[in-house]
Amino acid sequence: MFRIETEKELLSAFRSRDRKHVELPKGIQLPLFVRDYLAWVDPYGVRVFLVFTAPGAKKPTGIAFRRDQQGDKMLALRVCEWCRASGSADQIGLLTTDVDSKRRVGVNLCLDLRCNEKLEQAANMSGRSVLDDNRQLLERMARFANEALGMELSAESR
Repeated sequence: MFRIETEKELLSAFRSRDRKHVELPKGIQLPLFVRDYLAWVDPYGVRVFLVFTAPGAKKPTGIAFRRDQQGDKMLALRVCEWCRASGSADQIGLLTTDVDSKRRVGVNLCLDLRCNEKLEQAANMSGRSVLDDNRQLLERMARFANEALGMELSAESR
């Protein structure tokens, strides 16, 4: 759980290159208490924003994803690489983000980043706790930010 006090603090979670693309969700009221992570889709459905705190980190990290054009919508089910949920192409697809001015990386994810809701529903149906699943989800987010984007998320640097 973490708290975001101001709009400036929320925007500062993102890399400087991404801040110009961040459009805050309508009706957001600060300060904001975030249980696992915060995710929202821009009003045009083009970008998806994620703010989370990596395990052991002190400050939140933000990633601005872009929904890339999906190919054939009739393809078989896809699997989210973070929560392992399966779904159709309109539910799970490629989200990309710029590493630098010449390179982009992408990952197949739930297009609305509502992974925690899917994990919670699966845990409730099976009668088990969702805590371990949520911890693993945050670890996968942190691994992507660190390995794919080169973002340093350790407790010492944050």
